Amino acid sequence: MSVNKKRLTLSDIAELSGVSKTTASMILNGRSSDFRIKPETCQKVKEIAEKYGYRANVYAKALQAQRTNVIGLVIPDFTNYGFALTSKALERLCRDNGLQLVIACSDDNPELEKKAIEQLLDRRVDILITAPTHNDPSYYHNVVQYTQMLHLDRYISGLNIPSITSNDTQSIGVLVENIVRAYQPKEFFYLGGQLALSPSQNRLKGFREGLEQSHLALQEDWILHQDYQPESGYQMFSQIVEKLGRLPEAVFTASFTLLEGVMRYLSEHNQMDKLLTQELHLATFDDHHLLNALPFHIHSIKQEHQQIAEQTFALIQQKLADKAVESVKVDCEILWRKSI
Repeated sequence: MSVNKKRLTLSDIAELSGVSKTTASMILNGRSSDFRIKPETCQKVKEIAEKYGYRANVYAKALQAQRTNVIGLVIPDFTNYGFALTSKALERLCRDNGLQLVIACSDDNPELEKKAIEQLLDRRVDILITAPTHNDPSYYHNVVQYTQMLHLDRYISGLNIPSITSNDTQSIGVLVENIVRAYQPKEFFYLGGQLALSPSQNRLKGFREGLEQSHLALQEDWILHQDYQPESGYQMFSQIVEKLGRLPEAVFTASFTLLEGVMRYLSEHNQMDKLLTQELHLATFDDHHLLNALPFHIHSIKQEHQQIAEQTFALIQQKLADKAVESVKVDCEILWRKSI
């Protein structure tokens, strides 16, 4: 037969090898020993397949096996350091175990998240993992009718979808309490993301508990919320300075991205020296190795991204094995960058 540059089919390989399509299929799917196919026949079929770059149709195989070995992941932001670390570790775990992780971004926008989910469903992913961008359970309830689902970093109350999240409330409470006891600020501001999201609620709860334990009476106007983008951190910090007519004494940001915005404001307004003199105390949820290189101290709460990825992969394996799955919380580490 004449062979052109188009991708060869299984029928083409069988014809070139002088065997039936069934025999070629058994050999290329590693089942030759089950049917006692001669070694020389197996070698001939494999050599021809390799010569012409034959690749099995993964979608056809998926229909037969009722699995694609593809896992879908939708995260809010590719540039978010925490999600990037978790995604990288999870992709490696999947790859090393014969699974493919396909990652999409929602930009923390519900409509974009829905679009990403629909595209992954079209690829017939075995499991869909998403960090939900809103608190409406109806949409996710519909999705889970079509594919198995996990939630990462966030969860929706009352929805029976297992989640992998950080145990952030307790660690934030301890951090805030110790900062107040050590530095005795008369005010402590909180900059958070979308309040409807479960991490926002849990982190704010930890902040309130920390102030309560330290006996610093909370003023409700100390709490500001927008989203988790750096520009929001910049804007909220600017609002505080404008209202006070000076820098605040202490600020906790609910994510490293919000801290980025605060740091940019301080840099643009030549106020970084206030961190050196400790006229301003900064603390944040999330961590970055660059915080270790600064000439001043910013205490932080580090999420264990490798452990989060490992726990997520363990739930993936359990779901693929049709085992019962329960939600998991992973403890955080408080990083004191100066003894207090």
